[in-house]
Amino acid sequence: MNHFELAQEALDQLFVKARTAHAFKKEPIPEGTLEKLVNLTQWAPTAFNSCPARYVFLTTDEARSKLIPALSPGNVAQVQSAPVTVILAYDTHFFEYLPELFPAYDAKSLYDKNPVLADQVAFRNSSLQGAYFMLAARALGLDIGAMSGFNAEIVNGTFFPDGRLKANFLINLGIADHSATHPRGPRLSFSQVSHIL
Repeated sequence: MNHFELAQEALDQLFVKARTAHAFKKEPIPEGTLEKLVNLTQWAPTAFNSCPARYVFLTTDEARSKLIPALSPGNVAQVQSAPVTVILAYDTHFFEYLPELFPAYDAKSLYDKNPVLADQVAFRNSSLQGAYFMLAARALGLDIGAMSGFNAEIVNGTFFPDGRLKANFLINLGIADHSATHPRGPRLSFSQVSHIL
């Protein structure tokens, strides 16, 4: 496999010039694009290839209306603007798939009787998958707006009443309306955040 550095244009699209979207144009996202997005995300690494993330795509006003009561007031307009809002959730019983996903080792036995550990691993690795998902969305030409301003108990009770799935965070997807894009905030320097030992 040949490895090469991505062109600056690609780095700009994924990181440097990419912005958090707070409003979106009224352009729908085809279902095929959503499937491509999930399939692309699935290739990125997770512990024991556990892939605990689950994706609930809210694409209709009716579906979004069920989410609105759980949102912080400042996030309501963003969700109403987005053609798709994703509930990035995790499967608390992800380990049931480990014999299929990681046949080289009996990883299932680490989690099936240890729900605390299973929850920690599911949350951590679904968070990783959420980050991969956002980069994959940008790679496919979409804009994203991630949100943690919501009541998880309401989301879980509304969308996951059996308790198997739990909400991690929300992601709005679409083509940004940049008239609502805020000025870019500063970032910390390499020396402020890094130590080389």
